[in-house]
Amino acid sequence: MGVRMMVHYDHEEVGSDSAQGAGSSMTEDAMRRITTSLSAGMAAGPGEEGVEERARRKSFVVSADMAHAVHPNYADKHEPGHKPKFGAGVVVKHNANQRYATDAVSSYLFKEIGERAGLPVQEFVVRSDLGCGSTIGPTLSTNTGIRTVDVGAAQLSMHSVREMCGAKDVEHAVKHFTAVYEGFTALDATLMVDGAIGNQCR
Repeated sequence: MGVRMMVHYDHEEVGSDSAQGAGSSMTEDAMRRITTSLSAGMAAGPGEEGVEERARRKSFVVSADMAHAVHPNYADKHEPGHKPKFGAGVVVKHNANQRYATDAVSSYLFKEIGERAGLPVQEFVVRSDLGCGSTIGPTLSTNTGIRTVDVGAAQLSMHSVREMCGAKDVEHAVKHFTAVYEGFTALDATLMVDGAIGNQCR
């Protein structure tokens, strides 16, 4: 059994620390209520120790925001191997300082699901000598302990009055997120990480 949940938070651009923001207890409260309700009448009854914690460890968050496309006038602001383009798929965002919550496992899960669905995927790493914005991904990952991947459609002029992205990227995002909803549970069941059920072998 699996529960698919979509959450839209308020106040993301001002820090997420509000009763409706990603920094609130809203997500944890919802998960607690769901696991308590679904465990009623099962071998693991309501209140059995570890039910909620195990549910979190089996979960996966896709923190969907936007990503910086390479600007033709400022191409040097991107790492040479990480220049997201319009129409080339959803972008997986990485940052060693955890400004994005993506790690090796969550990146693999998202990319593998896309590959199985025949969808293109791009990757973005901020240049190490430049600053980096953030998303709700690190906040959710920290508060819940759930594996999280930060992704987004490639976009130019982020936060300006003339933001733009490719129309094809909307289609890619919808198809990729749908594939995550439909394919995550089966893929996760085959995953082996560090020798535990978890490493996908090809």
